[in-house]
Amino acid sequence: MSTNSTSPSNEPLRAEGLPEPQAEPTGHHSGHSHSSGPLDLDAGEARRVKIVLGVIVGALVLATVIGLFVLWPGKSSLIGSRSFTAEGGSVGKATITSTDLSSCQSAVSALTEVNGVKQEDFAKGHVCARVTEGEGKGLVMPVQLVGEPRRLAHTGDRLVVLYSPQAILSGSPYSFIDYQRQLPVGALAIVYLVLVVAVAGRKGVLSVLGLLVATGVLAFFMIPALLSGSHPLAVTLVGSMAMMLAAVYVAHGVSIRTTTALLGTVAGIVLTVLLALWGTGAAHLTGDVDETARLLASRASIDLQTLLTCGMVIAGLGVLNDVTITQASSVWELHAANPLLSRTRLFTGGMRIGRDHIASTVYTLAFAYAGTALPLILAAALMDRAVLDTMLSGEIAEEIVRTLISSIGLVLAIPATTAIAAALCRVTPVLDE
Repeated sequence: MSTNSTSPSNEPLRAEGLPEPQAEPTGHHSGHSHSSGPLDLDAGEARRVKIVLGVIVGALVLATVIGLFVLWPGKSSLIGSRSFTAEGGSVGKATITSTDLSSCQSAVSALTEVNGVKQEDFAKGHVCARVTEGEGKGLVMPVQLVGEPRRLAHTGDRLVVLYSPQAILSGSPYSFIDYQRQLPVGALAIVYLVLVVAVAGRKGVLSVLGLLVATGVLAFFMIPALLSGSHPLAVTLVGSMAMMLAAVYVAHGVSIRTTTALLGTVAGIVLTVLLALWGTGAAHLTGDVDETARLLASRASIDLQTLLTCGMVIAGLGVLNDVTITQASSVWELHAANPLLSRTRLFTGGMRIGRDHIASTVYTLAFAYAGTALPLILAAALMDRAVLDTMLSGEIAEEIVRTLISSIGLVLAIPATTAIAAALCRVTPVLDE
């Protein structure tokens, strides 16, 4: 309230260039514009800040565009290069009609007669299903289904099946590949979109749009570029910048506040890259810990250790963007609540909020990685081995180092974003944001 009463009297003094320091409630006597509220804003300083930010963001955009142009892979010859089925095989779809083989007894009798298997043994690993798409469409045939998928199978479940005519000599020519999941996943996606739009409104729509753009960068640039042999770190840096530019500006609009969050995110990315490079090298993490990694290394000219570093960076992008956006907004709201707060007070107030972000984010990442690696942790726990040695084994050590590096990057990004926000929010009138 005091701001409104003092601002009119200050304007003539500033226009004359002879401010009365004794009249200022803050006690500051410098000629800088940050000594009073946003209505006393020095237009020249605000213009200079916007120009500097424009140059910085323009340089980032230009570097990202150049990187995309240089690293753009076109059509990677490795995408789709590995056949999904053996020669003569094909993928189809089927719906379970019974789990006790009662609805395909004639086919079971014919198959067991050909391959010499007892029907009792045959029934343990097969269900009856009507082929709805692919070879033999319309037929009700036994489908090989064993293990955990067999235990979970119910009449009416929709399957993705592999047709392999050679398998008729040992069982059924149809075998289970996976369950069809379009309906439940699609329903969850619709519920998610409806809730985001209902709760967040226009910003929710824009955030989903930003997510789609970022996903497009990952699918159409990063994956093909990595498979084409481009340097993984260069691809990750360029792709990360493209995703963050899209996510921040599409979802939150172009402003000094969102640019502050972007700069904080860039600082976090740089710190995470440096930490990941050092961490993977110092801990001798190779990335060669499972069959998927070995298959990838045999098919593409990819350095698995560098790819591991890139994965650490990408894994932390979402949470990094979340905390920088929230932190920048927190400082702006503090400034809006009390425009007379100095930059130092804004920083200390923002860091009080930031400490809560740090406390919650640290265990968020830890629990997320622990949940992802839970089967691996349980399998390792079966081994008769010292706990510390188990925790520092290759696969688990990767998850621990990933968590620590992402957490350190986030922790350091918070004070960086807070400092940038405290420096910039006072050069923007409250109503502009």
